[in-house]
Amino acid sequence: MRIELGAADLEEGELRGYDLGKRAVCVARVNGRYKALDDWCNHAGCLLSGGRVDGNLVVCPCHEVGFDLDSGANATSPGVCDDQPTARVTVEAGRLILDVEEG
Repeated sequence: MRIELGAADLEEGELRGYDLGKRAVCVARVNGRYKALDDWCNHAGCLLSGGRVDGNLVVCPCHEVGFDLDSGANATSPGVCDDQPTARVTVEAGRLILDVEEG
């Protein structure tokens, strides 16, 4: 399923959360590319979009676990949190488009 998120206007290293109803995603811009993963930390229930970008990681604002933006893997504290689902983000005509699996 393709979902238009809005203008592709994130600054380098910026995070933004999008509420999609049954799912929320966190989009980051890293090295000029947009990347997305689920926004809710599955351990502490915090919004990852309230955290920060550190290299290719999104760092949870509640307990500092870093999730890899390419794979969604918990890269800093294995066993503390499950990996996060990711989604592909593209830019078309200046707009962010999220491709998510239905189900």
